[in-house]
Parts: sequence; structure tokens; C-alpha cells
Amino acid sequence: MKNAPLISADSHVAIAIDDVRARVPAKLREPFDDAMAEQRRIDDELRGGRQMSLEDWDMEAFRDPGYREPHARLAAMDRDGVDAEVLYSEVSAFRAFGLVKGDWKPISRAFTDLMSEFASVDPDRLAVSYQVPIMDVPYAVREVERLAGLGARSVHLPNYPTELGLPDYWDESYDALWAVLQETGISISHHLGVRHWLYDVFRRDPTKQAAVFTSLPSLALAEVLGLWILSGTLERFPRLQIVFVEPQLYWVPGFLDGFDRKYEGPYDLSHLSMKPSEYFRRNMALTFMDDEVGLQSRHLVGIDNILWSTDFPHPATTWPHSREVVERQFAGIPADERDAICWRNAARIYRLEPGSRPGDPWK
Repeated sequence: MKNAPLISADSHVAIAIDDVRARVPAKLREPFDDAMAEQRRIDDELRGGRQMSLEDWDMEAFRDPGYREPHARLAAMDRDGVDAEVLYSEVSAFRAFGLVKGDWKPISRAFTDLMSEFASVDPDRLAVSYQVPIMDVPYAVREVERLAGLGARSVHLPNYPTELGLPDYWDESYDALWAVLQETGISISHHLGVRHWLYDVFRRDPTKQAAVFTSLPSLALAEVLGLWILSGTLERFPRLQIVFVEPQLYWVPGFLDGFDRKYEGPYDLSHLSMKPSEYFRRNMALTFMDDEVGLQSRHLVGIDNILWSTDFPHPATTWPHSREVVERQFAGIPADERDAICWRNAARIYRLEPGSRPGDPWK
């Protein structure tokens, strides 16, 4: 493992709202402020007034300058022995775009450009998953085309569009978007997020850091996975690549087996030409950080469908000891399977080439 590459398929960047605002046209700054304030009000209402943030965890990773500054980020990756990362913003900006009373498109562009500039210091090692607004599908198509020209490898879409007042993804109104993503080879990311109804658990969770609540969002992603497959959308767009980010692995084999039993049993799923698990293995992948139970079921998930990540700098992060954690988790697992999970699958999906880390003997 010492000289093998590592690609983190899920890491995070802190983009400051003030930096986004500075790039917004002056006439849109007040609508931008109002939208941000309204989003905070909605979030506070969902939490029932209970406050909890990432800062509730006193961790070295949050204090590392690489969380906010790109050159420091490369140094943080070198310290961890990580060759490349797929980057997600901490701010789910697409939740607020629909709240803007005015033209939200320049705000979206400002946010996207900040992420692009962060990654531009070393595009061979830093790959952004760009948040693309979906309330205007023709705009989303044009934005994907623009991002493709910039070398984009991934777009980050809302998990639950109905919470934004939009149709589910099986609706044909999105077909042009799926077509351009399929054609450009840009993957779709569904990053772990909180379904609104889960905040009822958050409000009632008696543990200090909401330990019950934080164990549930990964399971809610089963809804997203199921709607993509059973709706037949992947029958119509067979080359889409969808990555579920941070759900872990342990629950997936049983869930897929349940779908296969429905397909083979009394449910009418005749619009599907394959078993649900076969769509999963053809079109989908999952990321994890530290999941030894899930790795024991890796062949049921699919070796080619698993992506390792550090989740920098969140509480579950393996940084700055990722190589030691990988060594422990993969003890007894064949090297070819470890390499597929720890870098080859990510290199294929995101068109990354490991070996750029300074002093990396792999190159």
C-alpha cells in the first residue's frame, strides 16, 4: 500500500458566502442577502431552534488552512498521501437559488466560478462536483455544456427535487439534461443530505451531537437510488453515471436484493429489461470512508462500484491518517481489489490520473 495511489472521491471545501456576494452584480446583492436569510430561517425552523454545526466538533482538519485555500489544500493532501480529490462545497447553494427574487443565474455563476478557481491551481489533482440549478432545464443544459468545456467531471444535483417544488428525476422534463450529461460523460453526484422529514428525529434526538439523527441520512438515499432504477430512467439513458456520495456500503446489498425480488416476483416492472441490481452495477457507484462491514460485502455491492474517500474535514474523516486507515481496512483484501476501490474506479469515473503528488514513486 505504501506506494499505491489514493484518490478521495469525497472531500470538502469551505466557500465563504461573502466571497460569492462580492461577485454578484450590485443590483442583485440585496436579493442575494434576502435569499440567504430566508434559507437560514427555513433551516432554523426545520431544526426547531436546535443549533448544531460542523464547529461542534473540535477537529484539526477544520482548522487546517487547506479547508479554505487551494495551495494549502495540496499540502494537506500531501501530508495525507492523497493524490487527487473530488471536491464538494459545504454550501448547498441550489437550495437558495429558487428563493432569489430576481435573476439567480449570475449568483449561480459566481458560486460555480469560485469553485472552479479553487481547483484551477492543480486540475490534475482537484476535481470539482459543480452544483447545477435544475429549476430551469435549458439553463442547466447550457451550464453543463459550459462546464464540459472547462473540463468538468461531475455535477452535484439535489437529492430530493420535490423539496424544492420540482418534479422527480424520472419526469421527462429533465430528459435534455440527462442527454447532455450522458453525451459529455460528466457524472451525477448525489451527496449525503438531510431529507426534511428527518429533522423530526433531529429535534427529538437526546444525544449531544445528534448521534441518532446523523446515522439516518445515508439510508434515506435509498429513495433516490430506487427512483432512478425502478422508474426506468436508466433504461432510457443507459450511459448515465450516478455516484452516491457518503452513504457507506453496508446497507446496499440487502436493499438491491429486495428490489431484485420485486422484479422477479409479483410487482409489474416489465418496463425494465434487467434486474435492478444490474442497473446499479452498470450505472452507479458509492463512496465510503471507514466501513469494514461494508467491505466484507464488497462483491455483493460490486468491486467496480465502490469509491474510497477521506471526507475531509468532516468528523468521520480519515485525514491525516488515511494510509494507515486504508491499510487496516484492506488487510487481507487482494491488492487488485484494493486498488480498484482506492483509486482506479475514481480515475475511470472522473477521468483522473494519479501520480501527480510530489515525490510519489508511483509516477
